[in-house]
Amino acid sequence: MDASFGNEIVYYEGPRPQAGIHRNAFVLFRQEIQQTVYAPGWRQNFNTRDFAAVYNLGLPAAAVYFNCQREHGCGGRRFLGAN
Repeated sequence: MDASFGNEIVYYEGPRPQAGIHRNAFVLFRQEIQQTVYAPGWRQNFNTRDFAAVYNLGLPAAAVYFNCQREHGCGGRRFLGAN
């Protein structure tokens, strides 16, 4: 597959886990015909099977899965010292 062309439907939004380990997957479908695909209104608990069924996409052509978690000491309150 040549991923150097095509139309971006939803821009990349990197993982932002608040706590614990989060599972992420990128799933690539090959469209047999040109059709309008609408971005989901909400990404949380997105159902890939339902999305593929709505647009008649069939089985995925490729997929990548990874885990991520927030680094320790990232965000939260910071001690700025005495003034």
